Amino acid sequence: MSKTINILGSGFSSLAAACYLAKAGHDVTVFEKNEQIGGRARQYKKDGFLFDMGPTWYWMPDVFERFFNDFGKKPGDFYHLQKLNPAYEVYYNPGDSIKISSKIDEIYSLFEQEEKGSSVQLKKFLAQAKSNYEVAVKDLVYRPGVSPLELISPKTITKLNQLFFDIRKQVHSKFTNPRLLKILEFPVLFLGAKPSKTPAMYNFMNWADFGLGTWHPKGGMFEVVKAMGDLAKDLGVNFITNSNVVKINVTSNKAESITVNGQTIKSDIVLSGADYHHTEQLLDLKYRQYSETYWTKKTFAPSSLLFYVGFNKKLKGVSHHTLFFDEEFDSHAEYIYDNPSWPKDPLFYASFPSISDNAFAPENKEAATFLIPIASGIEDTEAHRSKYFDLIITRLERLTSQKLRDDILFVKSYCINDFIEDYNSYKGNAYGLANTLTQTAFMRPKIKSKKVNNLFFTGQLTVPGPGVPPALISGKIAAESILKYLRP
Repeated sequence: MSKTINILGSGFSSLAAACYLAKAGHDVTVFEKNEQIGGRARQYKKDGFLFDMGPTWYWMPDVFERFFNDFGKKPGDFYHLQKLNPAYEVYYNPGDSIKISSKIDEIYSLFEQEEKGSSVQLKKFLAQAKSNYEVAVKDLVYRPGVSPLELISPKTITKLNQLFFDIRKQVHSKFTNPRLLKILEFPVLFLGAKPSKTPAMYNFMNWADFGLGTWHPKGGMFEVVKAMGDLAKDLGVNFITNSNVVKINVTSNKAESITVNGQTIKSDIVLSGADYHHTEQLLDLKYRQYSETYWTKKTFAPSSLLFYVGFNKKLKGVSHHTLFFDEEFDSHAEYIYDNPSWPKDPLFYASFPSISDNAFAPENKEAATFLIPIASGIEDTEAHRSKYFDLIITRLERLTSQKLRDDILFVKSYCINDFIEDYNSYKGNAYGLANTLTQTAFMRPKIKSKKVNNLFFTGQLTVPGPGVPPALISGKIAAESILKYLRP
């Protein structure tokens, strides 16, 4: 029997869940607060320039393939993928950078040039990382986070010890070259935690990096949003934008309706892909599972200071994805996790998608997105934004030996206040909860509410965690949990 399912938010997890629930025959409506679907993966256009406002990396292509295959489709039915070569570039000093090839043999050669004997160690390390990927990404992360027993199987039992030592110890035991160490520790930044706080099991991200490669959907990550939106519409999902849900109405431990745009909308099931903490504020106090103290004690992944910049010329000496590691990550991380405040000498990342894709900028111009990881909840002012934009442009000019200031056509900034305003994000976080040991799997906030029988959650604050591929998986887990609940 068809049920009325109302979904809050239209990020990747909500879009995925909507597709699975509609396929199962239910009446699904997605309510999006903003004008455009996609949540953090919205798009920004200005003067012929195009920007992905949120995710810019397309990693773990098999997760996307698995999602579309569930509906008899494939990514190529909706968008064209290009494997980037180089996958990305890392700057250490002026004129001193390393390009990571899309070919694994060339990566082995690069490591050997930097540190004699390291290619042998890398092959051993990646063999383990690939094995972890096969177990974790193809099995464990698709589990609902209900019980610690989910982690136990013949495949996982030999790997559980990797949950109790960290990636930093693992890579430092195999490599000594500081340049290579930075490259090997970089992928865990997608998990939102320090390498020293991330279980070694998560080295599967290194296989995602070197083994599976970095891809670019032509037209940008918003093409994936559009693909999932089109699939959902074909399955019968209804999207209503400019619709901010302000209340989840509960009677006798059941969410009977939601209040949005002054209307009361009846619900058999409510699924929230909006910020978990914010969603619980839409409930009367007695129906909230987690206290303010609970959220305060959690380790959040960083927020971000972002700049979307149009340049009046093509840039030299940069790649589509470029990482600037000319400062120390440990020092920067202290400002994020240990002493939340604005960093003194931050690392930063830049995306120049117009290098690979003409859709992003007019001819002979360059589109750039700059990102500085920062602590959630710190003060966000225009003075801060201006200071840090000046800092990264100064460093970019120095590291790449080119003048850029006079060629800046426009700058749009985006930071903590915007994450709060646009996404109701707790403390303005950008990526959700960090994947530390005590915030892994069954120790994350639950998919199903313990106090409201027909209320469910999906997205980066629940299982499996932050990132676009995990969001697709979270949507599937939430949909399966709802279908199980509805099953007689």
